[in-house]
Amino acid sequence: MTHTIIDSPIGDLTLVARDGALSGIFMTDHRPAPDPAGFGDRDDALFADAVAQLGEYWSGERTAFDLVLDPAGSPFQRRVWEALRAIPYGETRTYGWIAARIGQPTAVRAVGLANSRNPLSIVVPCHRVVGASGALTGYAGGVERKRFLLDHEAGARLDSVA
Repeated sequence: MTHTIIDSPIGDLTLVARDGALSGIFMTDHRPAPDPAGFGDRDDALFADAVAQLGEYWSGERTAFDLVLDPAGSPFQRRVWEALRAIPYGETRTYGWIAARIGQPTAVRAVGLANSRNPLSIVVPCHRVVGASGALTGYAGGVERKRFLLDHEAGARLDSVA
């Protein structure tokens, strides 16, 4: 395990890799909070591609990520996280949509729990998931960051929320 810490418009992001594959992106005050003891040594050079792609995302030049990912999770969580990657940039979907997409339309609550455990914020866009009414629901970095990310993708001119 290795990690780096980068600045972003939503505050510091800690990027974590396992055997060279990105396994986590965690915000300040991330909930549930990851254990930093598991982040390994700091190695800024290893994350050059992820840092570059995140920079392109923040500048509006990138709408999808092309990184080797290795999130730790159950098979169900991994299916949910893969479905998140199918949500187009600038759009939102509901927990019910994800449940249907993974072939378990009655598993809406389980989808919500898996979504909240997504270790790859931004790159695996859990911020694009909203409640059935369209209302913003919880987010690991706080609802204000979720709103910032959705507004960013909608093209709004924003200042930092950190």
